Amino acid sequence: MAEDLSLGVDWSSGSWFAVAFGPEGFDHAATFEEIGDLWHTYEERAARVFVDIPIGLIEEGEAGRRCDELAREVLGPRSASVFTPPVREATRKRRYPAAQRVNERKAGRGLSKQAFAISDGIAAVDELLRNVPEARAAFVESHPEVCFRALAGEPLEHSKKKAGGYAERMRTLAAFDPDAAPVVQAAAEAAGGADVAVDDVLDAVVLAYTARPGPGELYSLPPDPPTDPKGLPMRIVYRASSSLVG
Repeated sequence: MAEDLSLGVDWSSGSWFAVAFGPEGFDHAATFEEIGDLWHTYEERAARVFVDIPIGLIEEGEAGRRCDELAREVLGPRSASVFTPPVREATRKRRYPAAQRVNERKAGRGLSKQAFAISDGIAAVDELLRNVPEARAAFVESHPEVCFRALAGEPLEHSKKKAGGYAERMRTLAAFDPDAAPVVQAAAEAAGGADVAVDDVLDAVVLAYTARPGPGELYSLPPDPPTDPKGLPMRIVYRASSSLVG
């Protein structure tokens, strides 16, 4: 079967929400409880899987990931949406105090509760990519706020949780694709019954737009990304007409 789908995947509330674009545009959206189930569903058809989860992790040392630093710089008012991920060992801890201790011992810094809250998702993707070479070739780390920033051409003013932020992001998508509003509506309807918030739908949609072939080019933060000790690239990929960094 041809690799004809481009996926945007958002992880929240313990589940994975995927928006899929085919050659003709929006194809479908679906929710998965496990990242392994998502990959099993799409492994024969997914050309790219853009996921809002850190890929490529620090194992020890005080220096953080350069991609996170650059993402905060380009986001300006929205910089707080970029969390510093836990070190690899800390992502395997089930309780916050234990993860906090590991992070302090390995990296010499604390761990935010927001970063700990996505640890299960980080560990799940990390395990998948370390064990399945085909998934490693398809999965790409991205960040919805960086994607919106790149498509808008300037930093966004409002939080995605606020009405003004929703309107700002919908305008950005509509300027990129006149059919964006019905795409968001169809994706939201597909999420009906699942615990997927409206802003999570928007995040998955912008990741899918970024993943699919379209206007602009794919760039990464940083432009020449390093790899972690397991060989995974530490980068955040976005689509734009030109690079966000010099």
